[in-house]
Amino acid sequence: MKRLIVVSNRVTPSDEGNASAGGLAVAVLAALKQRGGLWFGWNGETCQGTDPNPEIVKAGSLTFATLPMPEPDFDLYYNGYANRSLWPLFHYRTDLAFFDHNFFEAYLRINGLFATKLLPFLQEDDLIWIHDYHLIPMGQHLRDAGMKQPIGFFLHTPFPAMEILLTLPNHKSLIKSLCAYDLVGFQSTSDLRAFHDYIIHEAGGEIFESGVVRAFGRTTLARVFAISIDTKTIAQQSIRAIRTKAVNRLSKSLNERVLVIGVDRLDYSKGLAQRFRGYERLLKHYPENLNQVVFLQIAPPSRTEVPEYVDIRHELETLAGNINGYFAEFDWIPVRYLNKGYTMQRLAGFYRIGRVGLVTPLRDGMNLVAKEFVAAQNPADPGVLVLSRFAGAAQELTEALIVNPFDVDDLSNAIQRAITMPLEERRKRWGAMMETLKKNDIFSWRDSFLSELEKAPATLEGA
Repeated sequence: MKRLIVVSNRVTPSDEGNASAGGLAVAVLAALKQRGGLWFGWNGETCQGTDPNPEIVKAGSLTFATLPMPEPDFDLYYNGYANRSLWPLFHYRTDLAFFDHNFFEAYLRINGLFATKLLPFLQEDDLIWIHDYHLIPMGQHLRDAGMKQPIGFFLHTPFPAMEILLTLPNHKSLIKSLCAYDLVGFQSTSDLRAFHDYIIHEAGGEIFESGVVRAFGRTTLARVFAISIDTKTIAQQSIRAIRTKAVNRLSKSLNERVLVIGVDRLDYSKGLAQRFRGYERLLKHYPENLNQVVFLQIAPPSRTEVPEYVDIRHELETLAGNINGYFAEFDWIPVRYLNKGYTMQRLAGFYRIGRVGLVTPLRDGMNLVAKEFVAAQNPADPGVLVLSRFAGAAQELTEALIVNPFDVDDLSNAIQRAITMPLEERRKRWGAMMETLKKNDIFSWRDSFLSELEKAPATLEGA
């Protein structure tokens, strides 16, 4: 079995027993423990020099190698190209995308630095797995350094339609870098289709039935791997959580009212403003919900240095205040808007007592909150998932109430349908979705990707 090398933008050395570790970390750590290997990436800090050395932490057969980023390039790379150019563009927000040649140059330098610092750790028979939009060019840097090992890349965000991608300066360089990998994984069939469109119509390449892509004088294998969650663990966490003080406090505070819950990182891609307006429309069009429904939106802030994130926070604060100011009574507040994060176990408990889960991004690669909400439900009395058609999860969780998040009437009608849905229908919908999540959990996702990566060189040779 080949040793596994995992590369991601951010790495926090931990172990599988860490309760705060997310499902992805648990799955990757388990694979590293099984195969032996290395997790390499940024440690969350910056440094003054331009040639930092990795810090090594060993835990049995696992090695964590993390390094700080040079201060001069960090802002241009992270807050600049990654989160002001690629992130909005990949989420179809060309109006928010900002392009600067200096951003792109810093992006290439950081990717080159990561590749250079990883090289001494690599062995000839390693399997290398690089993650997400921060590190698209890294595979190309490793190839330029002579690395012949199988290298795979998984994109955790959506991949934009060709017409959107063409607005990005240096788009050709970026896609050419993707073609340096043996295997490129996307979240959904629409993402893969968008990649194929670019390869055929812009790069003049070819797509074969095997999934092999030929472009820029290279061949790569492109596949869909729908990322998932640790279904069993989240279900168990939700059972334990309902007995905790925090969940009991929330339940008691509802006073038998219906809980509608949303949990999202504070980001303009999550459709939060549209969600608030949809809930406001619900209260106006279905007044029987007044004093009977509570909407809890948890939205921990992120990327606070990026101006667009400051703007969305101000917009949501205004919307929440307006809704509460208009509808609230002395004993009922319709919106509880919290800018803080909670542990997965506590969230699992909150999900479990929710009658309606709102997952309504304007565009999302997958959205694991949708899957977490389903996994956390009580089988005897499950809640209803209201899910954006523009989340990758909608291609798997077809039994959810699928909505257009840009249509506030569609949103309000779906919330009302969820609130009033009969128990038998709720159980039927939940059961079908839960079967999907049991079959396609985070470990299945990981194993399928690594299996394809190991076979990819042979597949490419036969193309």
